Amino acid sequence: MRILIADDDDDVAQLIGMSARTLWPAAEITIVGDGQAALSAFTAAPPDLVVLDVAMPLLDGLDVCRRIRATSGVPILMLTVRDGTVDEVRALHLGADDYLTKPFDPLRLLARLQALARRASAAPHSTKGSDTTDFAVGDLTIDFATREVRLKGVGLDLTPTEYVLLEELVRHAGTVVPHQLLLERVWGPEYANDSHYLKVFVSRLRQKLGDDADHPRYIQTQWGTGYRFVPPR
Repeated sequence: MRILIADDDDDVAQLIGMSARTLWPAAEITIVGDGQAALSAFTAAPPDLVVLDVAMPLLDGLDVCRRIRATSGVPILMLTVRDGTVDEVRALHLGADDYLTKPFDPLRLLARLQALARRASAAPHSTKGSDTTDFAVGDLTIDFATREVRLKGVGLDLTPTEYVLLEELVRHAGTVVPHQLLLERVWGPEYANDSHYLKVFVSRLRQKLGDDADHPRYIQTQWGTGYRFVPPR
């Protein structure tokens, strides 16, 4: 496990590093204090997990997140002193997987880091007794064994969280999956009431699938209830 921590408050960065080592004692942890150094460190040794503070010198965390997400699906946790859903949604729209407000409870930080790593490394569903691991509908093909998603034959670069959400919907194709159930299965029980996560990630999935919320080909909205993946025709 390689972890990149970018925060201009060294005390906070060291706390995050020590917390991470309680989960992964052999983790290789890199700590930097500004956004430019974060991008340089990311390029030099691509990590398995990134923790970014929003307010940093040279480049802020949101800009760093956007630039990383343009080339990588690595899990990203954002940290900020701003406490507001608007800032949280903005970070998620830019590609962050999760968001934590300072000051934070170290136990909550551990839970977030563990959840991010779990989604990134989740074992594929068992395909015992099946001749194929592929799911196909329209121009979309998914291989559950490799987590490879293709649209019109071209591979889609999904983040781990985006993939897990898509697979959860696909596994229940034709059925409306309630908001709370999706949140619990994709993010965890502690996210059951955080509906903005679901809205943002469904929007991100639709964008990558070339889907239109008003005239959906793949993901339909059941207002006030949940989402449904269109069944194969």
